Amino acid sequence: MEEAFGAALYQDLDFHQVCQNLYDGIHITDGEGRILFINDAYTRTTGIRPEQVLGRRVSEIEGLLYQGSVTEQVLKTKQRVNSVATILELNKEVLVTGTPVFDQAGEIKLVVTNTRDFPELKRLEQQLSALTEERNKYGRELAFLRRQQAGGKQLIYRSEAMESVMELVRTVAQTDVTVLITGESGTGKELIANELYQNSPRRDKPFIKVNCAAIPAELLESELFGYEEGAFTGARRSGKAGMFELADTGVILLDEIGDMPLPLQTKLLRVLQQRELIRVGGSRPVKLDLRVVAATNKDLREESRQGRFREDLYYRLNVVPIELKPLRERKADIPVLAEQFCRGFCKKYGRNMGITPDGLQLLTQYPWPGNIRELENLVERIVVTNASGAAITRGHIQAALSANGQFHADDAPQGTLKQQVAAYEREIVLHTVKREGSIRRAAKALGVDHSTLVKKFRQYGLEETVSGE
Repeated sequence: MEEAFGAALYQDLDFHQVCQNLYDGIHITDGEGRILFINDAYTRTTGIRPEQVLGRRVSEIEGLLYQGSVTEQVLKTKQRVNSVATILELNKEVLVTGTPVFDQAGEIKLVVTNTRDFPELKRLEQQLSALTEERNKYGRELAFLRRQQAGGKQLIYRSEAMESVMELVRTVAQTDVTVLITGESGTGKELIANELYQNSPRRDKPFIKVNCAAIPAELLESELFGYEEGAFTGARRSGKAGMFELADTGVILLDEIGDMPLPLQTKLLRVLQQRELIRVGGSRPVKLDLRVVAATNKDLREESRQGRFREDLYYRLNVVPIELKPLRERKADIPVLAEQFCRGFCKKYGRNMGITPDGLQLLTQYPWPGNIRELENLVERIVVTNASGAAITRGHIQAALSANGQFHADDAPQGTLKQQVAAYEREIVLHTVKREGSIRRAAKALGVDHSTLVKKFRQYGLEETVSGE
């Protein structure tokens, strides 16, 4: 029945009409090279009209209207021939492909030649080349932005606690296991998430970061899960993909997961269990292929006991827990972090300074309630305000901490009498010189010789802190 239908359809086809609607120019001859048909596209491409060629042999026209016909070659070789012909009147090159059509006896009964506009092909080739280059450029830019997003800050550490953390990170990075990173604010949870991403097989895929505490609760659902057209007033006509869909094939970091509202926790549980979601206002499940990393400064176990966090979601997230110790429990990391921050900010602000050993000692003594973020901000403030370019000393750090009521000399661990007297003398000298505006006036106010105060300045590394005599 299908054969009968196909035969009937074949009989209904108007091949003349089909040929006239082809984009390529069509040139048909019989087995002796006599031209039987050309379509409108052939005339458009070559400028040759039907009345000029129909009924004539190709051999008669060769050298008059065009040069490089393939028909004679097809008749001779009985094979398909590709070539470039020249339309003489237009001085224009065209790409031609001649194909033989055989009868039942194996003789050529027709030669069908496709004619394509060579300049058009070159234009399309150039356009394709440009688009390919543009795509490659955007690919390089996207890869760069992903590297910047994931690796903008370098993870620096020396403590055994952080070495243990990094050993675990290197172990689980190659898998798709869900990771829950916990620790106080400013301990570097996002940097650990970056390390997980950079060392994973998904490192060339999207890396989407969502701060659950920064997005208003009423917007968080649509931002995470997306929405369909007409889901709510003001929704886009075409709907919108959420963060989970944008992270498909890659990694999503749910930062401050402890602040996610309870209703959304149920939807998140579905994503973790079934790797699919339903957009707001939708009914069709959207399949996902992604890795979930969560981070929080809250005790989610206690939050679960208090009814503020789903216990089943906690266990789904806590497959591999990574706990970051506060900076006060990682004192070995403080000097290397401080020096790294100092180098970075000196480069940024065009400064050239380091931190003295006694300055690093004071940094190590401070409890850092704001952790790494507080240390970074303090170093930046000192680098920016220390316009003289002198080394960052204990005095600079003491002054910066004391300025915000953060730290006082009484808070520091007590040293020997000589050390305490020296530290106290240093602070008196620095304070007096800043108040008086010059070393000479400060010496007079303190009742000492100018040369004595100059020696004290050199002794405590203060010679460039203020200018003037």
